Amino acid sequence: MEYKDYYAVLGVDKSASPDQIKQAYRRLARKYHPDVSKETNAEEKFKNVQEAYEVLKDPEKRRAYDELGSQWKAGQDFRPPPGWEKARTHFYTAGEGGDFGGEEDLGGFSDFFTHLFGRGRPGFERDTFTGFKHRGSDQHAKITISLEEAFNGTTKTFQLQVPEIDPATGRVQHQSRTIKVTIPAGTLPGQQLRLSHQGNPGVGGAQAGDLYLEIDVKPHPLFSLEGRDVYLTLPVTPWEAALGAEITVPTLGGKVGMKLAAGVQSGQKLRLKGRGMPGKPAAGDQYLIVQIKIPEAKTEEQRELYRKMAQMMPFNPRKDW
Repeated sequence: MEYKDYYAVLGVDKSASPDQIKQAYRRLARKYHPDVSKETNAEEKFKNVQEAYEVLKDPEKRRAYDELGSQWKAGQDFRPPPGWEKARTHFYTAGEGGDFGGEEDLGGFSDFFTHLFGRGRPGFERDTFTGFKHRGSDQHAKITISLEEAFNGTTKTFQLQVPEIDPATGRVQHQSRTIKVTIPAGTLPGQQLRLSHQGNPGVGGAQAGDLYLEIDVKPHPLFSLEGRDVYLTLPVTPWEAALGAEITVPTLGGKVGMKLAAGVQSGQKLRLKGRGMPGKPAAGDQYLIVQIKIPEAKTEEQRELYRKMAQMMPFNPRKDW
């Protein structure tokens, strides 16, 4: 079945007040009433207007419809969420100005309407049901943390805007809510944390939806991530690379000492086991990408030293070309 945009049917904004909705309904009901209208498809349009008003005039039904409607556009193929057919609500059969007063007027509501608010069979249900309940929709948000916070874990507090309908006015309002979340150590970029019942509020006392918080990690000046493995470019001098050396290396868990073997080459990858992001069943590793840095010869004496090295250590790195 097709999704129906009831706001578009009445020609009102989603933030329209109950009075604005009522005015729009009365204007369109007069325009399309089959007894007086000469418009094409007046009867069908009149029914659509009735149906839209039946939903939007009631704060509870409007709120439930708004939760579903945030993901759909008019004419799209629509399926109610699982469990919706178990929901029940009380519908009033007396409309404004007698427009909903007769048995004939109550027929012909769309499948979309009856699947959401009826008992799943065509037509309008006159019965009085138990209180309408529907779980609130889930919300999605993104939070940015540093790589150190992702490594060590942290607690963050942030503001979330939650749409709510004022029962007195029927207007959609956004309330600011403070959320405090604990981000566990080893959380990776793109990972989602589920905060139960922190999403949009439910209808008729039903539970609120969940909040899914996507983690974004800021770029780091030294480290980069590939899964749980941490990468670091390790600059070394030519003599450290040639002779080997004892060096100190930064990691996200603190500085560690390591022995650099003699003869290491630029671009070579060295591993520090278990020094990556925490995780189960095991932490990631830290990889060091060797980068040999050549000091600039600024004096004639320094340039002479390079010339002696060329004579004493003849070497052609392009011999295989």
